[in-house]
Amino acid sequence: MSSITESFARAVFLIYHLDRELLRIIMLSLEVSGTALVLASLAGLPLGALLGFRNFPLKGLFLTVLNTCMGLPPVAVGLFLYLVLSRSGPLGFLSLLYTNTAMIIAQWVLALPIVASLSHASIVSVDPVIRQASMTLGATPFQISLTVIREARYGIMSGVIAAFGRVIAEVGAILIVGGNIAGYTRVMTTTIALETDKGNFELALALGLILLGISLSINVALHVVQKRGLAGARRWP
Repeated sequence: MSSITESFARAVFLIYHLDRELLRIIMLSLEVSGTALVLASLAGLPLGALLGFRNFPLKGLFLTVLNTCMGLPPVAVGLFLYLVLSRSGPLGFLSLLYTNTAMIIAQWVLALPIVASLSHASIVSVDPVIRQASMTLGATPFQISLTVIREARYGIMSGVIAAFGRVIAEVGAILIVGGNIAGYTRVMTTTIALETDKGNFELALALGLILLGISLSINVALHVVQKRGLAGARRWP
């Protein structure tokens, strides 16, 4: 029990004194996950809007596949990307394996379906009265789309936040494609796994506390966004 207390105290010490290695790992994690989230949002939001406003052949099948991809196993994604990015793979000439770029790609693959699917769900759940009112007032199709997206903004924001929560806590895919190289591709989740195996609980606990804090912040933000969305929906008759 005393060893656990001592490890916890040292972990708090590392956080309080802003240990250089700790900060480097945290910043790399935020950089990788943040970049993946931005890229996933840039691709996922237009895709969700397209699915929400347009009908085309096999749309139902496409939505089914997209919703299924929301639960992609990270290790399967990592394995697939490893085969693609390895020297013998089709993209091996790019030398992306065991780099930050490979980790960003892996997290992008995991985040994209979440952003696109939840954006689509938010758009189609907007009250049809809003579209009808916009049409009655003489709005153009583009203006109608903007109005609908504005009403769905809280649901869309929830999807983006949920995607960030998914990628920031991911370990399997980035461990495979990143290699967990010290000072280069070592992020919070992979460091926790490695340091726990080594018995270095101080750093693992410190990163675990930081990760818990980030997860709590994500859940609080998601709750606030959803609460505002519900409050906005109640204002409509």
